[in-house]
Amino acid sequence: MKVLGINAIFHDSAAALVVDGKVVAAAEEERFSRRKHGKRPVPFAAWELPDQAMAWCLAEGGVAPGDLDAVAYAYDPEEVDHEGGGLDPQWEPLRTTYAKRVPQFLQTALPGVDTSTVGFVRHHVAHAASAALAASFDDTGSDCAVIVADGRGERTSYLAGQYVDGKLVELASQELPHSLGLLYEDVTAHLGFARSSDEYKVMALASYGTPRFLPELSEAVHITDDGGFRTEAIDWERLVPSREPDAEPTDAHADLAASVQRRMEDVLLDLAHWTHRRTGARNLALAGGVALNCVANTRLHTEGPFERIWVQPAAGDAGTALGAALHTAAELGDAPEPMRTAALGRGWSDEAIEAELVRAGLHYERPGDLAAEVAAALAADEIVGWFQGRSEFGPRALGQRSLLAHPGHEDNLERLNAVKGRESFRPIAPMVLAERAPEVFGRGPHPSPYMLFVHDVEPRWRDRLPAVTHIDGTARIQTVDRADHPLLADMLAGFEHRTGLPAVVNTSFNTAGRPMVDHPRDALECFGSAPIDLLALGPFTVRRR
Repeated sequence: MKVLGINAIFHDSAAALVVDGKVVAAAEEERFSRRKHGKRPVPFAAWELPDQAMAWCLAEGGVAPGDLDAVAYAYDPEEVDHEGGGLDPQWEPLRTTYAKRVPQFLQTALPGVDTSTVGFVRHHVAHAASAALAASFDDTGSDCAVIVADGRGERTSYLAGQYVDGKLVELASQELPHSLGLLYEDVTAHLGFARSSDEYKVMALASYGTPRFLPELSEAVHITDDGGFRTEAIDWERLVPSREPDAEPTDAHADLAASVQRRMEDVLLDLAHWTHRRTGARNLALAGGVALNCVANTRLHTEGPFERIWVQPAAGDAGTALGAALHTAAELGDAPEPMRTAALGRGWSDEAIEAELVRAGLHYERPGDLAAEVAAALAADEIVGWFQGRSEFGPRALGQRSLLAHPGHEDNLERLNAVKGRESFRPIAPMVLAERAPEVFGRGPHPSPYMLFVHDVEPRWRDRLPAVTHIDGTARIQTVDRADHPLLADMLAGFEHRTGLPAVVNTSFNTAGRPMVDHPRDALECFGSAPIDLLALGPFTVRRR
């Protein structure tokens, strides 16, 4: 079966193609449009079909629109309760009307598509499928529980269930307006960050604070006996005055962030225990925007009842495009294959990359040993732009579209945050060979290839890796498997040979407000506008003069 999945209802417009149960391609529209999260005036940002991403996915799979057996849209307008849940009466009817008309819109976006093949998949069911049906456990199926938590779907904000023989058995859900994701969005906005975009900044800021408002939050946010929870209205201003976006966060702001972070972790742990009691499953799959909170994920791993946890790398709404496709493929009789990599986006041949370099009129070289050249540049404390293979699906840079730097110099945190235009309190992350990781990074799951957990930096390494050690002594690591990433592995080994350090800084290849680079032209533009010393673009290098 050939199934195209689409997300275009809240944010993170995306498309994914699944053929005979295998994920062939997946990409966010922002990588083509160059508008991060598809930012446009509300509500039009949310209702933008991923025209370019859809066309590319089909081209990558060699599938014509008329060849599709199904098109799965990750939102079911029939499930919306316009009378309840505190939904916006101005926009919600328009949102559902738009969704209902998607088959007609697709006739223009994908000429030749059979609109009778278009079906709707509930938002949280799509999230659940993106995790459980793609999870790379060795024994998925009846032994896989699933938890989805985010801002909202059609009328709910949460789902807990279990997959039995590839089918979802729903055990609990939470009706709006109660929502952990919307609670976190509220405090994100109160702290002066962008709602539904900058929640990860609150997670970073939380490490600088003390959860002194936990009693108030525990009273307002609590679980219920039926596997759900309540999030009562909170007067944030009474706790801490709001922050203007251009003002520095105060200690009180950090304390509020720490309090909300801790309460959300506690509630998630309680929900995980409830789900485990109902399922008895060994494995847990996670998705939804809340699952991008790597600090909470680590507490679930270390303190929760499940033996193993797998988090969808595109856990946010972009992942629902993939989940809708996987769910529909399973409904049609295919057996979805585990997702072994997040490198599901566009890739470029050496010839295509060289053509862009020639077009740009740049002096470039093709070194005999690219990994050694980059390792030497990093050892000399240069910043390297790294553009290799197919781009990542999801928000994390995982060695395809990365900025790399030396982790042993403390000022590289400030240096890279300045390059990217980021707040000074935000940490930067390390990548490390999988076989070296347990010696350097403790508490947390190994391997950890998708940067979705935090690990304790072992005390003897903290002074040696100051750039990637957060204020709380942790790091959000990416482990690199030599079989999956031989070039990265050679570079890491070469860097350790030169410096004695087994990790390098890995942050996304972009600047503030821009999506990660995707096309070679994007990489050249970023290289030309930011103080990056060396660009490793496929097999070629370009050095700043």
